[in-house]
Amino acid sequence: MTQIIALIQAAVVFGTTIMFGAMGEIVTEKSGNLNLGVPGIMYFGGIAGLIGVFFYERSTDDPSKLLCLIIALICAFAASALCGLLYSFLTITLRANQNVTGLTLTIFGSGVANFFGGSLNKLAGGVGQISVDATSSIFRANIQSNVADLGVFGNLFLPYGFMTYLAIILAFLMAWFFKRTHVGLNLRAVGENPATADACGINVTKYKYLATCIGAGITGLGGLYYVMDYTKGTWANDGSIESLGWLAVALVIFASWRSKNTIWGSYLFGILYWMYFYISGLSRGMQEIFKMLPYVVTIIVLIVVSVRKKREGQGPAALGQSYYREER
Repeated sequence: MTQIIALIQAAVVFGTTIMFGAMGEIVTEKSGNLNLGVPGIMYFGGIAGLIGVFFYERSTDDPSKLLCLIIALICAFAASALCGLLYSFLTITLRANQNVTGLTLTIFGSGVANFFGGSLNKLAGGVGQISVDATSSIFRANIQSNVADLGVFGNLFLPYGFMTYLAIILAFLMAWFFKRTHVGLNLRAVGENPATADACGINVTKYKYLATCIGAGITGLGGLYYVMDYTKGTWANDGSIESLGWLAVALVIFASWRSKNTIWGSYLFGILYWMYFYISGLSRGMQEIFKMLPYVVTIIVLIVVSVRKKREGQGPAALGQSYYREER
């Protein structure tokens, strides 16, 4: 029982990172933009938040925890949204190929983040010496300090930082937004048929820009969560964020572009990914096979949805296509 609880806890923490990435990409793709720069944007969110609070904490002997939290969130969201703005300018205004632009953004983001991460490590005195304890402690603080008093319930539902619960709330808010609000329905119309939406008086360019920038900002929060909670406020150039970014892209497909599905989908990915750690006697090769399971499951889901040929569960009809207003 103890191992099962530990596996679920690891899955929730692991899954929260890719949940933010997937939800941000869902917002972007609902507008018809296919942004494969998710890993790079998560890199930007993580390094921007870390740099912001690192210099703030270094400048004072008594950093305000509230200010640390605000700086981290604003820096991560703003840097990631700027990535979304760059992607939007290239793909919406200049009509560059979306796939190539997204992949370029991933390479660019990982390079820039690891460069600044390495510089920050040197400035702090070496790898693992970055000290943002005040900020990291906020992200890792449990809602219930005495979890053991609540037994299994406490161990399963309470020993997580606030961003875990924020991700779940955001998933439900997004589902309500897309189904119940005028703006959300307009955004879905843009992603399904931009020409028809344009003919109805909807500003297609504005919706695409806003959805892509806001979606990128949400994606960047996944990178911030990874740095502040998952790795406890340090920076490691091991490529983990990139791996999680691609899992977030896979989760979008697995969740059938529904934000609420990302909740259980991300935790399932976490369980499948970390299951090898709790099974004794596995060879190195078998461990790598377990790490592949989230992608394998996504492929199976994609095949099943394609075979069924039903509209529900499919992505927006105009996903990945540039809109040429003069051809309307």
